[in-house]
Amino acid sequence: MYENKIKQIDILKNEISQLRPLSQREIIKLKEYYKIGLTYTSNALEGNFLTESETKIVIEDGITIGGKSLKDHYEVVGHAQAYDFLYKLVNKKNIEEKDILELHRLFYYRIDELNAGKYRQEQVYISGTDFLPPKPEAVFGLMKDFIQNIIKLEKELHPIEFAAKFHLDFVTIHPFIDGNGRCARLLMNLVLLRFGYVITIIPAILRHDYIEAIKKSQKMKADKPFVDFISCMVYESMKDYLRLVK
Repeated sequence: MYENKIKQIDILKNEISQLRPLSQREIIKLKEYYKIGLTYTSNALEGNFLTESETKIVIEDGITIGGKSLKDHYEVVGHAQAYDFLYKLVNKKNIEEKDILELHRLFYYRIDELNAGKYRQEQVYISGTDFLPPKPEAVFGLMKDFIQNIIKLEKELHPIEFAAKFHLDFVTIHPFIDGNGRCARLLMNLVLLRFGYVITIIPAILRHDYIEAIKKSQKMKADKPFVDFISCMVYESMKDYLRLVK
């Protein structure tokens, strides 16, 4: 169903490069546009009930939406703050463990201060799948290996493959008590930005396909199903970016 679109993506990337550099005003407007879009879709994938327009109001005006849970509101505020932090990491030489922990802390501390930015100390279960994440006592070592491995993979893989594998390996470890999916999507986008691609959004309507691609790759112990899915998401996001800047 999802075909690898890396070649088409790189054609679009060259086209985008011809339009750069953008003005400072354009850069700020695009950054804010994607802050709302990524925050809304990433939270919606996890069951947050705020609409895109409500998400925009929370981010831009700081208003709590009546009739919606405080947790939904905190998820929007936290994700927006973590998104801003992402841009501070784009030009760093390497993505470090402390960066991942801080990203989670920013997203999660309003919801659960005790577990924000800290690896989980209990077993977690993922609804809708028979995949069982590693036991909590294994998480610390797995994350150390994960960090070492991404330094090597960054040099070996095409950036789209690397971004997808970064996401897949992270959610497979599932290092936090909650917020793993949102952190994975933020980190995937960090990789994409570092290589000159654009913020990539996974529409909530594709939640089933997204989860199935993860499950299939985990079951097969092969990255291809998820890489192909993510490449299609990047392709659509690149087309949207071109539409905005032209």
